[in-house]
Amino acid sequence: MTPMLEASGASTAARISARRRTPPPTWLVVALACAGQFLVVLDVSVVNVALPSMRTDLALSASGLQWVVNAYAIAFAGFMLLGGRAGDLYGRKRMFLVGLGLFTLASLGGGFAQEGWQLLLARAVQGLGAAVLAPSTLTILTAAVPEGAARARAIATWTAVGAGGGAAGGLVGGVLVDGLSWRWVLLINVPVGAVVLAGAVLWLTESRAGERRRLDLPGAMLVTGGLATLAYGISRTESDGWAATATLVPLLGGLLLLGLFLLVEARTGAPLMPLGLLRLRSVASANVAMLVSGSSMFSMWFFMTLYAQNVLGYSPLEAGAALVPSSLAVVLGSKLAPRFMPAIGARNVAVLGTLVAAAGFGWQSTMTADGAYVTAIMIPGVLMMLGAGLAATPLASLAISGAAAGDAGLVSGLINTSRTMGGSLGLAVMSTIAAARSGGEDAGPGALTDGYALVFRTAAVVLVAGAVLMWARLPAGEREAKGAGG
Repeated sequence: MTPMLEASGASTAARISARRRTPPPTWLVVALACAGQFLVVLDVSVVNVALPSMRTDLALSASGLQWVVNAYAIAFAGFMLLGGRAGDLYGRKRMFLVGLGLFTLASLGGGFAQEGWQLLLARAVQGLGAAVLAPSTLTILTAAVPEGAARARAIATWTAVGAGGGAAGGLVGGVLVDGLSWRWVLLINVPVGAVVLAGAVLWLTESRAGERRRLDLPGAMLVTGGLATLAYGISRTESDGWAATATLVPLLGGLLLLGLFLLVEARTGAPLMPLGLLRLRSVASANVAMLVSGSSMFSMWFFMTLYAQNVLGYSPLEAGAALVPSSLAVVLGSKLAPRFMPAIGARNVAVLGTLVAAAGFGWQSTMTADGAYVTAIMIPGVLMMLGAGLAATPLASLAISGAAAGDAGLVSGLINTSRTMGGSLGLAVMSTIAAARSGGEDAGPGALTDGYALVFRTAAVVLVAGAVLMWARLPAGEREAKGAGG
């Protein structure tokens, strides 16, 4: 009897072990990766419609509002390379869980913040968690789906969900602020994060590329400190001008820290960002293109929601609902991109998307203080985000295709870093441009409109320049990207 029971128990244990070794369905892996990416990108934009309420409740200054967005974005951009490399070396599932757990806890802290500095600290910690989480979402997805048309569709889904997270932030934030309070734009992450954490523990399998080694923490601190200091210096130009000591010291300090980062990367044995990677034409050109386009596109949600509320008098919910067509457009663009890529090439799709977005930004720059919804928000917003969706997928695809498999997490972190770094620095510059033209957020509707219009006009010019850069430097397709080393 005992041997029979032992055999039965052994058989059950073997079945359980075999079930654990069985890879989860691909669609489930894609769904979990996309859910993590959705949360990360959602929190870049979800706070935008809550900014006026945050300012009133926590007595934030006008520049403080910018840092509610940038504290997250800079920590996100600065530590994403570290997060990507950590996933490659220590396990993508492990970093997914660590990043999502940190992000969820920081969301809880931010939701209960009683002072402005507490909110900014929570947003920075959220950004750190997102930096660990985001690269793992793409590498988990690409490891689960073989290269080819299926992977292109999976990346397009990941891009669409991420873009949709950024686009849906306005509507989600508006519903929460109007129905509950601004605190729920952060607290909503807690139950959602807990569900995704549970699913990841149960269904994701571990993977890594490369042996364990020391992470480049000095490099991560230097690049993050450099970006934050540089963005602070740019923000000081609004009140002190470009020639003031209070502006020049942080600007020069930020550039010095970024220069030290490059020096450390060139000398360390285990660099955060191997500089040799930038000798790959596809990786270097796709990241520069993502940085340039991100500097314009990231600021769209910030200024569109401010225009809707501060000039047109929309409520937070109305401002969020006004951007729903843009939310759908960015998802549509992301899904259309892989259909166009085999026919006309990834480079051409990226250029086309950037020019469509530039047309939308140019249209938006004609805004008036009494603009009608259809012509002042909906149509230009759709053009801007349709173009953003079209451009993002081929840029990410070209960058990843040009790198070795062991560097997938690093390149994923790099492409996201470029987009977010460009966005955070671009927002600092665009906020300064708007304030200089309008005279600050306390100006009247007409002056505010002039400032916002100048921002969109500047962004349109930057995007046209970015399209020219893409046409000149991006390889024509993934096959060429693999051999583009010069």
